[in-house]
Amino acid sequence: MIKKIPFHLAVNIMLILLSAMLVYHLLIIAQVVPFDAIWGGRLTNEEEMYRFEMVSIILNIVILMVIAIKGGYIRRIKPNRTIRVLLWLLVVLYIFNTIGNILSTNILEAAIFTPITLISALLCWRMAIE
Repeated sequence: MIKKIPFHLAVNIMLILLSAMLVYHLLIIAQVVPFDAIWGGRLTNEEEMYRFEMVSIILNIVILMVIAIKGGYIRRIKPNRTIRVLLWLLVVLYIFNTIGNILSTNILEAAIFTPITLISALLCWRMAIE
């Protein structure tokens, strides 16, 4: 079933989702979006928010680069095997993130980000088997 998703469609959807997530995290740092809508609603102050958001932004940029390399948008600087291993790690990460979103105390976070992280796990799975 997962093979039915065209490879380049999976890459492009992930690049769009990751770009949108970067914008979302920047909106949180700019305090346009309240930080109780992230990290399961468990952050208690702005200092925590800045630390966690910087980790999120860096991680999203790294993931974006891995996907862009796999999709051929960035010249391959790592062996195929390394990229494949990273994609499988992303599948696991997104599955755990999906579980975390389900358990979020913020209803909006659970409703919006649970399907996004589940779709991300499936798309990374599709890219990993290519």
